[in-house]
Amino acid sequence: MAEQVLLDRLGFGPGVIDGRPGSFLVQAVKGFQQSQGIEPTGSLDPVTTKALAPFAGTSATVDVTLTQADLAGPFVGPIPHDPAEQAKLPAMGYADAIEELAERYHTTKPTLIALNGADPLKPGAKIHVPNVVPAKSDYPAGLKPEWKAMLAQLSVSSDQPVAAKIVVDKSDKMLRVYDAQDKLVAQFPATMGSEHDPLPIGNWKIQGTSYLPSFHYNPQLFWDAKPGDIKETLKPGPNGPVGVVWMDLDKEHYGIHGTPTPETIGRTTSHGCIRLTNWDAARLSLMVKPGTPAIFQE
Repeated sequence: MAEQVLLDRLGFGPGVIDGRPGSFLVQAVKGFQQSQGIEPTGSLDPVTTKALAPFAGTSATVDVTLTQADLAGPFVGPIPHDPAEQAKLPAMGYADAIEELAERYHTTKPTLIALNGADPLKPGAKIHVPNVVPAKSDYPAGLKPEWKAMLAQLSVSSDQPVAAKIVVDKSDKMLRVYDAQDKLVAQFPATMGSEHDPLPIGNWKIQGTSYLPSFHYNPQLFWDAKPGDIKETLKPGPNGPVGVVWMDLDKEHYGIHGTPTPETIGRTTSHGCIRLTNWDAARLSLMVKPGTPAIFQE
C-alpha cells in the first residue's frame, strides 16, 4: 500500500488504493520513472527507490477521528440501476458514510473494512485510512464553494501542474499529462470506449469544464438502452453516470469525466468517453483549461 499511496500523492495514479499489486501499480511506477528520466521498467529497483526517497517522508496510513459532519450525509441509500428511478432521487449522492470515506481516501469499502473491522462508524472513532490527505487546499478563487467542498472531500490537493497537453493511450489504458516542456507530470488509469462506442482516435481540444453536472439520459445515444426508456435528467452527485466533473471535448457527446465505480476503471467499457476515478478527474480538472489539446491514440 505504501507505494500506491506515494505514487498517488505524486500524481501517478495507481487506481484505487487497496494494497494489492497489479498492472496499474506497474504503470504508475513506469510513469514516475519516465518523469524522472529513469528507464521505465515498472519495477521498484534501487535507482527508482532512491528517486522516490525525497518524497517518502509520510506514512502509508494515517489515523483520522470521525466527526459528526463526516457521518451526517445526506446519504441516499443504494443507487437503483434504472435511470427512471435514479431521476427520482434528490441527488446522485453517496449511498452511505463508508462509501463517502472510501472515495475521500482513494480506496474501497472492503479495504477500509480490512483496515478497521466492520464495527459501525460513529463520531469520535479513530479509523486507519490511506494517507492521501492533500498537501494544499487553497483552491482557485473563481471556483464555487460547493466544488471546493467536493475537491476537499476527494482529497485533491490544490497544487497541481499545468497541462500543456493530455494524451489518452488506448494501448495501455492511460491518460497522461504533459507540461510545456513536454515532461510527463501526471498519469491516470482510464476506461475508454468499447466495441460499440470506440475511442475517437485523433486530435481534440477541451472546450470547457462542468462541475457537479446533472446528467441528461437520452436512450437514443446508448446502444444498451432498454426498450421503453425515456429521456431523464439525473441530479448531480458523485454517483451520477459521469461522476463529479465533465471536461467537454470538441467532439459532440464526448468528454473526460468521473465515475461512480472507481474499482472498475480500466476493467470495463465506456460509451466512447474517457472515464477516470472521481478524484483523478477532479485533479485533472485543475490542470486543464479551454483549448488544452487532447490527443487520443492507439
